[in-house]
Amino acid sequence: MKPGRFLSFEGIDGAGKSSHIEWLAGWLRERGREVLVTREPGGTELAERLRELVLHQPMDALTEALLVFAARRDHLATQIEPALARGSVVLCDRFTDATFAYQGAGRGFDLGVLATLETWVQQGRQPDLTLWFDLAPATAAARRAAVRAPDRFESQDQAFFERVRAGYARRAADDPARFAIVDASATPEAVRRQIETTLDARGPW
Repeated sequence: MKPGRFLSFEGIDGAGKSSHIEWLAGWLRERGREVLVTREPGGTELAERLRELVLHQPMDALTEALLVFAARRDHLATQIEPALARGSVVLCDRFTDATFAYQGAGRGFDLGVLATLETWVQQGRQPDLTLWFDLAPATAAARRAAVRAPDRFESQDQAFFERVRAGYARRAADDPARFAIVDASATPEAVRRQIETTLDARGPW
């Protein structure tokens, strides 16, 4: 049995990461892999309830971070870790990098507290590969406006998303072996070629 592999998809809202997860799941299944497609916050009944609170209820940054990590703990314990143990490839739409980017850089919350929560909750678990869909916030905003009404995060101003993008850049700089940067301004076909090239280089899958 091949070992389980854990891939996270990261980027600001509107970067297009979510639309490529199902494509990659099919790509991997064609190669004989069992695949779990999931998301954060979310992925379990409890975590999805917490997601609704985080996306739609006013709260301060600490409450927000605690709810996100509570959802992550349940997600890891009941979905991600069992899937990896049985040899699946886990494709997760956001993971902890999003917390450091949104709550840390975007909200200005204490990165040291986030790092402590990361240690407690994840116990060393990080994705094997993180695909960061990098896109200018103005372009992402135009894409979002064309397809849906904004939630509590998506309604933030451009300066917020500039900070979030910078937060992702810091995370990528701190862990370059894990991150692969995807030019999300490219056409969908070109983005898929970037993903395929990255997986070929980081395999086997």
